[in-house]
Amino acid sequence: MANILNYVPVYVMLPLGVVTAKNVFENQDEIRRQLYKLEEAKVDGVMVDVWWGIIESRGPKQYEWGAYRSLFQLVEECGLKVQAIMSFHQCGGNVGDVVYIPLPQWVLDLGESNPDIFYTNRRGTRNKEYLTFGVDNEPLFQGRTAVQIYRDYMKSFRENMSDFLDKCVIIDIEVGLGPAGELRYPSYPQNQGWNFPGIGEFQCYDKYLREDFKKAAADAQHAEWDFPEDAGQYNDRPDGTGFFRNNGTYVTERGKLFLTWYSNKLLLHGDQILEEANKAFCGCKVNIAAKVLSASWRENIDAAGENALPRYDPNAYNQILLNARPNGANRGGAPKLKMYGMTYLRLCGQLVDNDYNFRIFKMFMRKMHADQEYHQNPEDYGKHIYPLELSKSKISTEDLLEATKPMGPFPFNSETDMTVEG
Repeated sequence: MANILNYVPVYVMLPLGVVTAKNVFENQDEIRRQLYKLEEAKVDGVMVDVWWGIIESRGPKQYEWGAYRSLFQLVEECGLKVQAIMSFHQCGGNVGDVVYIPLPQWVLDLGESNPDIFYTNRRGTRNKEYLTFGVDNEPLFQGRTAVQIYRDYMKSFRENMSDFLDKCVIIDIEVGLGPAGELRYPSYPQNQGWNFPGIGEFQCYDKYLREDFKKAAADAQHAEWDFPEDAGQYNDRPDGTGFFRNNGTYVTERGKLFLTWYSNKLLLHGDQILEEANKAFCGCKVNIAAKVLSASWRENIDAAGENALPRYDPNAYNQILLNARPNGANRGGAPKLKMYGMTYLRLCGQLVDNDYNFRIFKMFMRKMHADQEYHQNPEDYGKHIYPLELSKSKISTEDLLEATKPMGPFPFNSETDMTVEG
């Protein structure tokens, strides 16, 4: 049997609309029944979106947490842990979204008079999934900046969920940083006509990001430079554009200045929001997480994963097991590489009410736990959660860019050593 340090916890994502757009926790008896099925399968916990568009919908700083408190009480009753997502984006418009939860109406109303608070492409089309990074530090929202809005929301969450935090029912806070909660631009929106494998488009044409770039260009002694005009449209291919083709504009001094500015805005946004999250939850025994593309294992940072699409067959589970422990289990101690945790998409009747699917899922859970018994205390399998401390000195942009340089892939075994059999 493998060592307990090979144990990978699994958190099942709750339905997107478990709390409705009208801030109601509906179908509580059905959710209770399904949660107890997860407990039967020895699932470690659940992950749930805590939507800004629901909680602060009535007006600035008018937070309504009652429905989520009822949900967390039920999760605690079922013996499960909670990973809570601070979801500052719109629900709807991404792959798998079957629920529509917009940004708070008072924010959308402001966008009617000032549409530049939203991401904008070259043709002036607005994207209302998430506020543009350009307003992060602009006091446009009744005197508050976007960063201050996110800060106040997280502080209110801590104040209103302090009992669940103190009892370690809530163990992880994932901070949404962009569309679909990910640290990225909304470069490939399906509702604007994008289709795979189109290259997408730059989303920086709101007036605030335009002004920021003009300043960056002037600081570089090139005040005459503007955004690229040869980067193509959503469904172009790289070699069909002047910017991305081989030896295209992107390798010129002008192209490099733009791309450096564009990517740095992303890094600075993530850094600011995570710093506010760190302050909001300082002293709590929680981990702060974010969805980013990163070389986490190289930098010795815990990395978690999730399945992109719902699958219930052994082949899919075996691929997840291989990803969770790429070099297999270690009977003598911790494996060489191991995911911090895995999010399973998603809780539904097809998972827990189909006898075959549920039987295979329980087998999958056993293998993710390295054939160990279920452990409610994460410290048993080496996942120590300490009271959160304030951040250390700020990391320079240069160091961040160095850490994101491409690297070779980690070696993976050809198949998992802990298989789920059908």
